[in-house]
Amino acid sequence: MAILSATRGNDMLDMRAIVMQVEGDEALVQPLSTGGCGHCDSEGGCGSGTLTKLFCSSKPRHFKVRNEARATVGDEVLISVADGVLLRGALKMYVLPLIMLLVGGAVAAGLASDAVGRDAYAVAGALFGLILGFILAKLSPGTGQPVVLSIVTPRSGI
Repeated sequence: MAILSATRGNDMLDMRAIVMQVEGDEALVQPLSTGGCGHCDSEGGCGSGTLTKLFCSSKPRHFKVRNEARATVGDEVLISVADGVLLRGALKMYVLPLIMLLVGGAVAAGLASDAVGRDAYAVAGALFGLILGFILAKLSPGTGQPVVLSIVTPRSGI
């Protein structure tokens, strides 16, 4: 079962998840799987699952999404993310701070009056630029929120 798959015709990425909590028009969901193809442990797999285990938390991830389908706790749902949202979010959170780091370092190095202090100015300017880049990324408008499109499996009566 593919977890993320491009849906043809409406430019969306889809993912299955379980609703963990509902608050008003939003739901807290947990994706059903962490891998893309499901062959992480098999021989001949690409090994990205091993890297994920090394560098990422093993705790289940939870995401807030708009609950347009009015799903309830325990429902298996289909989450949809508009095409381009992931790319815009990555650009905002990674590229903007990186650019600010480089600009801050260059500007600060240019302000140094002597060659000896230029490196210290560049490091301080780069750190200031990086922090400013993260602040700007955090304060900038969102790129779009995932949406619960449909209920795949209603909650079973326990």
